[in-house]
Amino acid sequence: MATQIPQADVTELPDELTASASVGAPADGPRQKSITIGAVCKALVQEFPDISISKIRYLEDQKLLTPRRTPGGYRLYTQGDVARLRTILRMQRDEFLPLRVIRQELAAGRAGESALDQNSGGSRSSREGMRPWRASVSVREATGALYSLDDVLEETKADAKLVQELEEYGVVKGEQRSGVRYFDETEREIIGAVAELARYGVGGRNLRVFRSSADREANLLQQILAPALRSRNPQRRKEALEALENLAAVATHLKHLLLVRDLRKIAG
Repeated sequence: MATQIPQADVTELPDELTASASVGAPADGPRQKSITIGAVCKALVQEFPDISISKIRYLEDQKLLTPRRTPGGYRLYTQGDVARLRTILRMQRDEFLPLRVIRQELAAGRAGESALDQNSGGSRSSREGMRPWRASVSVREATGALYSLDDVLEETKADAKLVQELEEYGVVKGEQRSGVRYFDETEREIIGAVAELARYGVGGRNLRVFRSSADREANLLQQILAPALRSRNPQRRKEALEALENLAAVATHLKHLLLVRDLRKIAG
């Protein structure tokens, strides 16, 4: 069920009103220009047509944004706040990440990354004149965290039979320890996504097409980068991992575009 976003408060400051204030800096230090929530909407509406005051406030209610407040209680946003908001909106739109995952990503240091990517020094890709792509999941070593079946079921609201079906079709594998079934972080997220699909009648057997597609893509990327990934040179291997994540992000975006194109045909 989609979460209801609260309606906009019409008592917000006028869009034209901006204020210069020192944000987290000494009184005689550099001053950052702060803008109102309405001005934030105007600044982002071209890239995010569905942006609204109520949506920004909802993200604040979810502790994803913390704008400064005037003595009268009005919100003022710095350029850093806007960059963080842009990152959140891109992760929602391009990577389909739920808010709890976005919160984890921001805590891990992805806040403001989008703004950095636009500068020449933001990343290796941008320095070389290439479009920077950001992978939604790192292919490098995972945290190693394991979650029991009970924990996964409680968090994802998935049915135990659905998880069993996913294991039977090889979508997730799990690991048995002392009589308890455990799943890693990625498998937990897979189960959560499938639980959402299950609400629309999509079962484990229907997911073989996703599994087959993922296997084919992984094999293709492996063929492209296999020599570098097997290299004993740490620098070359590091670059290969960066390239692998970059290619995965491009492939994910391409699949999204192709799906959108086909869905528009269905809707039309």
